[in-house]
Amino acid sequence: MTTGSKDLRKMEGHRKRLRERFLSGGLDGFLDYEIVELLLTLGTPRKDCKQMAKEAIQKFKGLRGVLEASFEELQEIKGIGPSNVFGIKLFQAISERYAKEKISKKIPLTSSALVADFLRQKIGREKKEHFFILILDSHNCLIKDIDISVGTLNANLVHPREVFKEAIRFSAAQIIIAHNHPSGDPKASPDDVAITRRLEEAAKIFGIELLDHIIVTKDSFSSLKEQGLI
Repeated sequence: MTTGSKDLRKMEGHRKRLRERFLSGGLDGFLDYEIVELLLTLGTPRKDCKQMAKEAIQKFKGLRGVLEASFEELQEIKGIGPSNVFGIKLFQAISERYAKEKISKKIPLTSSALVADFLRQKIGREKKEHFFILILDSHNCLIKDIDISVGTLNANLVHPREVFKEAIRFSAAQIIIAHNHPSGDPKASPDDVAITRRLEEAAKIFGIELLDHIIVTKDSFSSLKEQGLI
């Protein structure tokens, strides 16, 4: 048997043991890099993923950082490419879908944390600012989420006409507006506050209640309502 064949069999045996451990006991006892390694193996049928998993944990400062990293950031790790990043991107997509399902099953959006959890999955990792509107019925349940604009937030980019055109189209009783801060700081800027107040005044004209303006980053959020700014 050649050295290459021995290495391949050893790797396959290691993967089999990882999967058997997971199936028998979940993730209990798994190290962070082993979880990343397991995800990487989904898109890497014939390559050892242990070292790249360890490097990813080190670069992104833990499991959460790896799972929240963008497609481009993940490929900065030697050995991680468009194919073997599949498992991690699949996890991200499932997390986003799950978060959306949590607030789409007629669950009243009475918690800013619940809304922020959904938004972090959707736009928290984006490198540009995305301005979102969540359209709600009279029971605070989600009807539709819409990405209104992309780019640095300002009064020209976020015009009341564009926001309330969508709200009226879907018969909104209430709305929540939101955007992300790629800088990682969820604190509202003076422009954020000014835009919020402008939209709040427009909402009164249309008879639609503006419930909150939530700002998210990949791991935190702020609520302008909770800060008394709405």
